[in-house]
Amino acid sequence: MADPSPTTSTPTIQSQRLSRTTITDVNLDSLAQCASHLGLQDLSNMAMTCKYFKKVAYSDSVWFHWFREHWEKQATSICSQTSGVREAYLARRKAVHQFKFSNPFDVEYFTDSKSFDHMIFDKNDIIFSQGPSIQMVEIDGFYHSRVSYKRRNVHNARITSMRLFPLNETSLFRSESQRNDNFLVTSSCDRSIRLWWKGSCQRCFKGHSGPVSALSDKLLGDGVGKVLASGGEDGTVRLWSLSSSGKRGQHSPKATLYGHGKPIKLMSVAGHKASLLATISKDSKVRVWDTTTSSAARSSCCVGMTSVPGVPVNMKCHEALIYVAAGSSVVAIDLRIMQKVMTAAVHQTKLYSFEGLPSKSLICTGGDGRAMLWDVRRNQETVIRPEPIAELDGHTGPVTLLHMDPYKIVTAGQEDVCVNVWEADTGTQTNSFTCGFPEEPSVASGCSAMAVDGCRIVTGSYGPRMGLVRYKDFSSASCPASQRETEDDHVSKFWDSESYSDTDEDEAVAY
Repeated sequence: MADPSPTTSTPTIQSQRLSRTTITDVNLDSLAQCASHLGLQDLSNMAMTCKYFKKVAYSDSVWFHWFREHWEKQATSICSQTSGVREAYLARRKAVHQFKFSNPFDVEYFTDSKSFDHMIFDKNDIIFSQGPSIQMVEIDGFYHSRVSYKRRNVHNARITSMRLFPLNETSLFRSESQRNDNFLVTSSCDRSIRLWWKGSCQRCFKGHSGPVSALSDKLLGDGVGKVLASGGEDGTVRLWSLSSSGKRGQHSPKATLYGHGKPIKLMSVAGHKASLLATISKDSKVRVWDTTTSSAARSSCCVGMTSVPGVPVNMKCHEALIYVAAGSSVVAIDLRIMQKVMTAAVHQTKLYSFEGLPSKSLICTGGDGRAMLWDVRRNQETVIRPEPIAELDGHTGPVTLLHMDPYKIVTAGQEDVCVNVWEADTGTQTNSFTCGFPEEPSVASGCSAMAVDGCRIVTGSYGPRMGLVRYKDFSSASCPASQRETEDDHVSKFWDSESYSDTDEDEAVAY
């Protein structure tokens, strides 16, 4: 008996193909409505997917939503635009990040008449140290005429370093709600290192036989089991485990690395390998350590050595290179061969500060009375003397403080009450404002500490009677800096309590 003929399915397949719908069949306006809820990075990724998605990501409706979300008052000026809304948004975003306005939200917060040693942003908090004391100020209170702060006096001597690290890289991480939290690490001349979270000291690390002089700029290692590195006046490098749990108390070092003969000045984790740590001591000796090496003789963990001329100022790792600022120059050293591959910058006099954007091949150095912007691509070893692409002039005294991000360079000094802002790519000045006392500019010591985060900047200065923390937020500013008004018209003042408890921890709210 013959087999029955197979059922023909061709019409069914054809009908399925005709009825199949892809994402590109969805109306562009509908997709744009969905895209308006994406973040900038997601929009960028979407635009690179295909031509149709690029058209969606560049839609005026998407960027008008973003403009209105961030700058509702200014959004009315672009309502009538039929095109170019994306360009208008990006131009506005660039302008606020470059502080190109004269009317930022401006707050003064007064504290003790002491030098500010360190200052950082942690999302909604400003954290700064004066001597052995830490203060944490909530930024939200500035916007509601109410300042909430915490003061901690746990260290017994001056704080030498402050670092922020992701909480999810330690055993303190417990739930997804903490995913974006950071923890603070401080080191001190009292030979201790303390780990802080939510305003409280969670752990104390002790092991150095002298003051702790440096902390690593990143945690060492991959995945779980990250390690913190510290350097001391005793010339040792100590490694501390952050994954161990237990009671709050003193923790001993995981390992001690020997090799430096002088106090350690700076530390930086390699960009191409998270287990490599670069350190430099006060005698300008550079060592590279492989922190995963297991050896009874801890000096054998050193996998490379070299030296640079002059007193160390700062250093920054990028991929397999480390940029070391010392004396009057900045040199780049290849960590794989421990040899100098480039002189990136040379000053006529000594350096006081150094920052860089190695990913954009730009570095900035601070000298006496001015800073300089350098393109490291131009300054190969064949060049006899590197030349800067811009001189950032106009300061009084040494430029001891530098900030650099893809939008801007911010320069300041301890002898100058002015903070200057420059475009990162060109060195063109975009703004200048005071960090001291506007009513008594002659009594301020200049800028002793500074932190910058996007559209926000905070500075610390002090006079004979009090210290001043000055916070500026340019995110909603509208008056171009060329139409600058007097700063006093935009200042809100909050007075810190003049008396503090002598206990280890106190909290207060200033109205």
